[in-house]
Amino acid sequence: MSATSHPQRQVLIKFALLLALLVGYFVYLWIRFDAATGAVTAALTWSFFVLCTPVADAGFLLDFPLRLLFGIRMVVSEVVVWVLAGAINAFALLLAPAYYDTTILTRLFHQILVTPWPYWAVVLLSGAGTFLSVKFGDELMDVLHHRDRDFFHSNHFKHDLILIAFFVLIVFGYYELIASLGLEEVLGA
Repeated sequence: MSATSHPQRQVLIKFALLLALLVGYFVYLWIRFDAATGAVTAALTWSFFVLCTPVADAGFLLDFPLRLLFGIRMVVSEVVVWVLAGAINAFALLLAPAYYDTTILTRLFHQILVTPWPYWAVVLLSGAGTFLSVKFGDELMDVLHHRDRDFFHSNHFKHDLILIAFFVLIVFGYYELIASLGLEEVLGA
C-alpha cells in the first residue's frame, strides 16, 4: 500500500485480511471436523479472544472499521461484540457443550466459563482492559480527526495518562492471574 492510499481503503483491506483469516480457520475446522462443528468452534474461538484477552483484538475486527467507515464509536460496537460473544457461549453452554471439546483453546475456555472462582477474574480483567483500550482508541481517533482540539489543552490528558497506567496494571494482573492458574502451560505460552 502506498502512503497516498485512502485510509478507508486501507481499513477495508485490513478488515478483508482479518476476515480471510477467520474464514480460513473455519475452513480448516470444517475439513478437520464438519461444517457445523467448524462454524461453532470458530465462533467459540472468536468469543474466547473477545472475553478472555485484555485488549480489543477479536472485537477489533468490527470496531475499527465501523469507526472509520460509519463513525460508530468503538465503545458502542465493542458492547455489541461482548453481548454477541456472551450469547454465543450461553447457547453453546446450554445447548451444545460438547463443542468445547474440539480444541485445546475451547477446552480451556470451557474451564474458564464453568469455574467462577477464580477463572471469571480472567473475564473481568479482560473486560476492564478491553473497554479501557477501546475508550482510549476512540479518544485517539477524536484527536486525529480534530474533533476534540482541546484534548491536550485540558486536564483530560492527565486523566488519560491515569487510564493508561490503570490499563498497564490490568494487563499485568491478567498475566499474573494466568500464570497463577497454570493456564499458560495449557496455551503453550
